[in-house]
Amino acid sequence: MTDITASQCGRSRLAGLDKPLLAVTGGFILLFCGMALVSMDSLTAMVDWGFNFAATYFGLYWQVLLLATFLIGLAICLLPGSRAVLGTLDKPEFSTFQWASMIMCTLLAGGGVFWAAGEPIAHYLWTPPLFGDLSADPAARANAALAQAYLHWGFLAWAILGALTTIMLMHYHYDKGLPLAPRTLLYPVFGDRALKGPIGLIADASCIIAVVAGTVGPIGFLGLQMSYGLNALFGIPDSFATQAVVILALVGIYTISAISGLERGIQFLSKANVILAFALLAFMLVVGSTAFIFKSFLGGLGTYLSNFFSMSMYRGEAGIFGEPGWLGWWTVFFWGWFLGYGPLMAIFIARVSRGRSIRSIIIMLSIVAPLITNFWFTIIGGSGIALEQATAGVISAPFEGFNLPAGLLAITQAMPMGFILSLLFLVLTMIFVATTSDSMSFVIATAMSDDNPSAPLRAFWGLAMGVMALILISTDAGGIGKLQSFIVVTAVPVSLVLLPSLWDAARITLALGRK
Repeated sequence: MTDITASQCGRSRLAGLDKPLLAVTGGFILLFCGMALVSMDSLTAMVDWGFNFAATYFGLYWQVLLLATFLIGLAICLLPGSRAVLGTLDKPEFSTFQWASMIMCTLLAGGGVFWAAGEPIAHYLWTPPLFGDLSADPAARANAALAQAYLHWGFLAWAILGALTTIMLMHYHYDKGLPLAPRTLLYPVFGDRALKGPIGLIADASCIIAVVAGTVGPIGFLGLQMSYGLNALFGIPDSFATQAVVILALVGIYTISAISGLERGIQFLSKANVILAFALLAFMLVVGSTAFIFKSFLGGLGTYLSNFFSMSMYRGEAGIFGEPGWLGWWTVFFWGWFLGYGPLMAIFIARVSRGRSIRSIIIMLSIVAPLITNFWFTIIGGSGIALEQATAGVISAPFEGFNLPAGLLAITQAMPMGFILSLLFLVLTMIFVATTSDSMSFVIATAMSDDNPSAPLRAFWGLAMGVMALILISTDAGGIGKLQSFIVVTAVPVSLVLLPSLWDAARITLALGRK
């Protein structure tokens, strides 16, 4: 392989827009929305078949990939080369608080609120199969429920978002001049062919389509969930008109943020998000079941760590290539979701991590962010479990039918100042989705142009994802749901793009350690 400091491919991509990539990804949006409008039944059948295929034949591979990524990242931290600073800057571009805020808010999105309320109570009501029947032991049920949520939103989920791929992208882009795009992750295997041919186009398009699916889903769900919440709190009609107003307001917020860039809008929105989130969690921690929350966090974390490998590699009745069942709709679904975000999230982290060492990036992603997320889930979800234990049905009854927004509102309204708390959580959710959407608009534009994409291109992707969400919710909630499931299908090619990181990140670290 040649060392490309300024290859012809690099110059042509960095000079302007990658039009074939825009055509392929834009064509996907039109095709998916067109099928949703013409025949939702046909779209549903195709997505369901693809989801089942991906979960059945790639589920085990994804479990191994995520576990290996986490463990290799920890091992890299022990190498002398892990002290190397990446990004050709002597000191970090952003403060630690700014850096951590942008990273945390980009992943959590609306899921960090609604899933934090819904997943622990779901696992408490229906204990994950690995733990068997715990109906006679409420404390053990609570620990198992939180441990399962920790698995899905903890060490492995965060590690796949950039613990290894960020190292590769920062080294190849800032040190070697290669594009800041998913195709660069395939350079160790295919060399120049990954940068200027169909291999690179397929890699970039697959990763962008996965992120579009993963981002439009939360945008659409936000419209549905906010509409439900506004109806419950203010009596505003839960209708398409309300949903459309919410989504248009959201699109306006995150598009302006994305256009203003990392240093202004995205950074500001992330900081505001974190401050509001910590204020609300501190309030819930002080006025809620404080002792139960701390006890549950330690108990859930202990259950998670003591069962770490068995939970990470749990297959149940699925075996190697069997019907995924419970695993498909929980662990494999989440793994597909995070895998789909992996390459473009790594681009974003590479863009905001200049001046950081390899070790600090891995520790932030693989240890610090997961523990913060787990405690976040404990405060919100653990509060729900405590309320349910005190009064059976107070959370489970509204949550029936897996109603995520109802579950969140049931928890917040049971707290002191419940109305204000509920309203602020809806605002927080909107800001969370906005921070993810503006960051993803930025990195999609980056992947198809350069690491400082034009404002019109950033605005285009922000508006395109908003319009797509509006079209899909106009069909009914099923359109958004199918798009959310579709990210598991797109995770199949994306997971192959991530594979070289298992050995190349360590190779880069070793090479930097010898300098």
